[in-house]
Amino acid sequence: MDAKKILCLTGLSLALGCSASAVAQMDVPEAVRVPDGHKVAMETVGVGQITYECQANKDMPGQMAWVFMGPKAALNDRSGKQVGTYYGPPATWESMDGSKLTGTQLAIAPAGDGNIPHQLVKANPAEGKGAMTEVSYIQRVATKGGVAPDKACAATNEGERQTVEYQADYLFWASK
Repeated sequence: MDAKKILCLTGLSLALGCSASAVAQMDVPEAVRVPDGHKVAMETVGVGQITYECQANKDMPGQMAWVFMGPKAALNDRSGKQVGTYYGPPATWESMDGSKLTGTQLAIAPAGDGNIPHQLVKANPAEGKGAMTEVSYIQRVATKGGVAPDKACAATNEGERQTVEYQADYLFWASK
């Protein structure tokens, strides 16, 4: 494997100008690959925080867990200029041109210890006209950070919120 490909796979894909299609389709698990017949319409780097809240674990009565409450991130282009925002719930990607969309998670795949997983989302029809208008899939790759806090979650701190930093490439796909 050549040096550029190795660097592209370590989360520097947008900064180095790596082919988003190649990174997104060949170098991530099959579960989060976009179906054939689509092309990358927009590439962004999401930089921000994810909020978690200490709550009773719905799946395990009597136990507590950090529960995902939502993201708040800037979506930047290759040069670092903000071109949109990502927030929720519900998970919403909004372009600076006013177009925005939500979606339904189709799949996730591990992205390494300490990193939120890769993700594939089926986009709902966009609101407004602009960059998000023709998007059919959103793919999250090259993730760094974002996992639930290491701090203990117990009845004594139920309701406490913690934010963690994260970064991820968000690739927006449209039909060819």
